[in-house]
Amino acid sequence: MAKTAARRRHVPQRTCIACRRTDSKRTLVRIVRSKEQGVLVDPTGKLAGRGAYLCADKTCWNKAFKSNALNRALKTTLTEDEVAALRAYADSLPELPVEQDEPALADA
Repeated sequence: MAKTAARRRHVPQRTCIACRRTDSKRTLVRIVRSKEQGVLVDPTGKLAGRGAYLCADKTCWNKAFKSNALNRALKTTLTEDEVAALRAYADSLPELPVEQDEPALADA
């Protein structure tokens, strides 16, 4: 029998609700709204409830807070305690350098 080429494993893709960048599910941070626990960060990505994804970048989190993207994505209104807990998590994240689409022009 001839060996067949190894099949590539399917990698689930998700979209950041702040910057709209699509990336693999494992590289984004999941926020979940559950009936029992309210809104919280889901490090495993397996908690039951309505989920939303954000990049692991402080600027995306700040943009999501500013634009109420989390409220819309989770179809709820975040309480002050939930916002405080999410902001504490966001403060622990690194601020990644901004990717430039166009190369900088050299001064001539």
